[in-house]
Amino acid sequence: MKLLPAPGGSGIVFRRTDLDNFEIPAVGRNVAKVSYATSLMRQGVLISTTEHLLSALIGMGIDNVIVELDNLELPILDGSALPYVEAFRRVGLKTQRRKREYLRVLKDVEVRDGDKFIGVYPGEGYRVSYQIDFPAPIGRQGFVVDLASRNYGKEIAPARTFGYKEDESKLRDMGLIRGASEENAIILTRRGVENGPLRFDDEFVRHKVLDLIGDLALVGHQILGHVKAERAGHAMHTALVSRLLKDKSAWELVARPEKQPAEAKTSAVQQRLAAI
Repeated sequence: MKLLPAPGGSGIVFRRTDLDNFEIPAVGRNVAKVSYATSLMRQGVLISTTEHLLSALIGMGIDNVIVELDNLELPILDGSALPYVEAFRRVGLKTQRRKREYLRVLKDVEVRDGDKFIGVYPGEGYRVSYQIDFPAPIGRQGFVVDLASRNYGKEIAPARTFGYKEDESKLRDMGLIRGASEENAIILTRRGVENGPLRFDDEFVRHKVLDLIGDLALVGHQILGHVKAERAGHAMHTALVSRLLKDKSAWELVARPEKQPAEAKTSAVQQRLAAI
């Protein structure tokens, strides 16, 4: 996989080099299927497991980039977004002349499913509040972060994906988690974490925040608002993207919102980032 600098206004675009450079923009209308990962599809061409890279891009303030890959699935790496963040830091980011357009939330938009919900509300910055409630050994955890604090690389990116060992055979029979291993996921049993130590005591909810940031990248802009989630997942994340984009009275695009730094312009990777 390679990441290439892109002109201002390009957005995040996936390019299948094995299919005559066919391009799939990372926007809500191209969401294909969502179960244990978020996939994009355009004209029958699929890109799978996009959320970790998209999260890293949004978390690090990267607006314009072309992602080249020669198969349908992005690499899982260590199960977190940290390898992407470290790679971005190695090559550097370039500030572009074009001002960044933010999607400012103007009214509440929610998706509910029983005792699960996700919503986005008017607010300053890009604040995410997430609550999870899983069987032991996770239990209930909560986490709040504001991406305006620029702590994504430290507080969110290192958090790894996780799964219960008892679900492994069922998921593999479904054609999922084929590349999962102790090197790229936290493995849980009823007795606890099988392949510790954890990077954070609350690493599980931090990874859910990581996934959410990646899925909400599909609105096509950085968000100005407060996102709250309770026991949600990829399907509800992308359902919120769809509902938000359909209700054009719920948001507006602003070039330079109040209380944002004057240097808030679009950015891209400074040079080609190869072979992640």
